[in-house]
Amino acid sequence: MNLRLKNAISNRKKDLIILLVLLLMPMFLNVIHFEYAFTIVSFIFIYIIAVSGLDIVFGYSGQISLGHAAFFAIGAYGSAILHKYSHIPVILTMIIAAFLAAFIGAALAYPASKLVFHFLSLATIAFGEIVYQLVAQSPYEITGNFTGFFTDSVSIFGYKLNTYSKFYYFGLISVLVFLLMKNNLIKSKVGRAFIAIRENSHAADGMGINVRNYKILAFAISAFFTAFAGGMYAHCVKFISPDTFMYKQSVMFLTMLLFGGTASRFGPIFGAVSVLILNEALRATEKYQLLIYGVLLLIVIVVLPGGLYGAYQDVAEKFKKKGVHKC
Repeated sequence: MNLRLKNAISNRKKDLIILLVLLLMPMFLNVIHFEYAFTIVSFIFIYIIAVSGLDIVFGYSGQISLGHAAFFAIGAYGSAILHKYSHIPVILTMIIAAFLAAFIGAALAYPASKLVFHFLSLATIAFGEIVYQLVAQSPYEITGNFTGFFTDSVSIFGYKLNTYSKFYYFGLISVLVFLLMKNNLIKSKVGRAFIAIRENSHAADGMGINVRNYKILAFAISAFFTAFAGGMYAHCVKFISPDTFMYKQSVMFLTMLLFGGTASRFGPIFGAVSVLILNEALRATEKYQLLIYGVLLLIVIVVLPGGLYGAYQDVAEKFKKKGVHKC
């Protein structure tokens, strides 16, 4: 049995163990009566999907976006408003809102595809601010403006997921589906084109890759992921207001991605878990959260350029080498 096959079997076993733990976790939490953990885990699921979307455009295709809170808002408000006025089932409105965000993301990327570095980041910041102002001061107060907007919970065949414990398995299944989609995308021809553009867009263009089209596609797919996460957030919390979709939300997405590690399978998971736990620990210092995030992010970038997942891989590799030497 060759080394590659052994590694594949080992990774598959690890994935199955993690999945089994996640499936049994609700039983354990119910036994110890730790209901608040369901809230934290539900948010972790939501942010894993959102950050995975950002990873596609930032980590794999090398485009800087500081406006992903806008797509999060489009998914949340789009799904909630569509469900309220059309009475379409929530799951369908979440998907429709995600496709709407993908279309808007492509429309944004079309003129912005030639922008690079800080010019692109400024364009995405401006887009995020435009969406924030629209939901905060909407025509005919369709979004509830600063008062907020109450939403309905996800319903599956008439069974309402109106508590965090009920939402748990829906969130878990959604994460598995989106991570599988991302994994297949990155391994495909499209994913290889994204990576080529990230490494050197001029060389990619010389190899026959339509750089502009692939950049637009990356933004559209990224927007779809993040908007679906926004829809999950809206129908999980059952209340949304403009405060959730401010610029600092985009900063949190980027912080999670850099903490966990860009262009990696488990980076968004490591980032979402670590930052949300950190967020809970720093709840008493709310005024200084962005400052603390900035300092910690600077430390991670300097000391752990590959993020927490990159550090984990380095440690695991060292242990493997030690094991080989002992044999």
